Amino acid sequence: MSNDWTRRTAAELAEALAAGEVTSVELTRAHLDRIAAVDGDATSGIHAFLHVDTEGALAQAAASDERRADGTPLHPLDGVPIAVKDVLTTKGLPTTCGSKILEGWVPPYDATVVRRLKAAGLPILGKTNMDEFAMGSSTEHSAYGPTRNPWDQTRIPGGSGGGSAAAVASFEAPFAIGTDTGGSIRQPGAVTGTVGVKPTYGAVSRYGLIALANSLDQAGPVTRTVLDAALLQELIGGHDPLDSTSVDQPLPSLVDAARQGATGDLTGVRIGVVSEMSGEGWQPGVMARFQESVDLLVKAGAEVVEVSCPSFVHALATYYLILPAECSSNLAKFDAMRYGLRVVPDGNPSAEDVMRATRDAGFGDEVKRRIILGTYALSSGYYDAYYGQAQKVRTLISRDFEAAFERVDVLVSPTAPTTAFELGEKLDDPLAMYLNDLATIPANLAGTPGISVPAGLAEEDGLPVGFQILAPALADDRCYRVGAALEALLTAEWGGPLLDRAPALEETR
Repeated sequence: MSNDWTRRTAAELAEALAAGEVTSVELTRAHLDRIAAVDGDATSGIHAFLHVDTEGALAQAAASDERRADGTPLHPLDGVPIAVKDVLTTKGLPTTCGSKILEGWVPPYDATVVRRLKAAGLPILGKTNMDEFAMGSSTEHSAYGPTRNPWDQTRIPGGSGGGSAAAVASFEAPFAIGTDTGGSIRQPGAVTGTVGVKPTYGAVSRYGLIALANSLDQAGPVTRTVLDAALLQELIGGHDPLDSTSVDQPLPSLVDAARQGATGDLTGVRIGVVSEMSGEGWQPGVMARFQESVDLLVKAGAEVVEVSCPSFVHALATYYLILPAECSSNLAKFDAMRYGLRVVPDGNPSAEDVMRATRDAGFGDEVKRRIILGTYALSSGYYDAYYGQAQKVRTLISRDFEAAFERVDVLVSPTAPTTAFELGEKLDDPLAMYLNDLATIPANLAGTPGISVPAGLAEEDGLPVGFQILAPALADDRCYRVGAALEALLTAEWGGPLLDRAPALEETR
């Protein structure tokens, strides 16, 4: 096995730490050196990170090594470094949500997810880049410049969590935390050749996750293997009394499900192919890899049937009414009065003048666009026609899921309709940008779990394709079992992980 510690999976790093082959300080320094070599900034390199906490990460790593030397009981992942999306509050570290309106803000508390990472002893390398307030599918809407796809730096890494996915794909971090409101973990996973998981809504605490849309947001793992994702979700998941939407019900063992799936045996598993997620607009290379993956699952013993979910065709429109409505309410707190940016116009401005000037300077175009849409949808005379109707269609989408899961154990589709598009290609066409979330949005509307697993490279451009697996609420283990089986079958066919075929990155320093 290579001595380059940055190429190892999180599970492999945990084993190496337990065996005394390496220290946490050595692992953490190796990843910090990798970040310094390839991450660059807004003008060059991957630009996956907005803030790198070199001193803090090394201090946390040294504390992990001391615990290990003292024989203190350890979490299995103690000492394995991780990156965190900049939408989760981190005590003592800047949290900006990719926005100028929070530039320089340092939270006084940790999000529950971050607190659980620290309690388990994982050094936090830094905060990853994202579309401003998680609004976007390309990480081009970050106020601090775009992240670039490690497979082709002229392409997008997906969004809104492109920073977390790119950090993992470029070996700057063994795994990362992302958040998924309409596909922001799974779609970046698909276009960067990584594994992305959206847990069941409420299975991972949202306390300290700066809200975009409360009924849709969910934190989850960004990794290079399905097993790593299972290990990470089990660490960050579980009931949290600080989050009123947290589910007080344990999930089946995700790690056991991943290990079972890795045997490649899916005998008795019923898989539903969603008929609405194909046809015009779906890239041929994406559909070819998807069909090959389905064929592999059949060879593994799965039974495959076609399933229709007719309300899914309305999911995109439904989402883009509900999400802006919730974000227009959530972002009202950024008023220049309590924290963050404050712009004071000349003369003798009123509080309203300060608020207006601050929001004009602090919010980007996409955020303003969605606030306006949401305010309109919630306004008097339009609420029932737009937001009210969208909630009714949301119920129909949930019923489609329920009917489908009476026939099958999981649903499958391509994760995204296309591979990574070029930077700038869709910035002037918001509707074209929104279509990237076509396959991922239904799970957020229904609260069901989903995973994206690398399925190969498209013939047209040699870029990664993702395979999505959806399961019923609280049945996250099914995603892990089927995902791990597909991963094992494809890795055997390729002769190694897909990321081994990614282009080498040049140093930017």
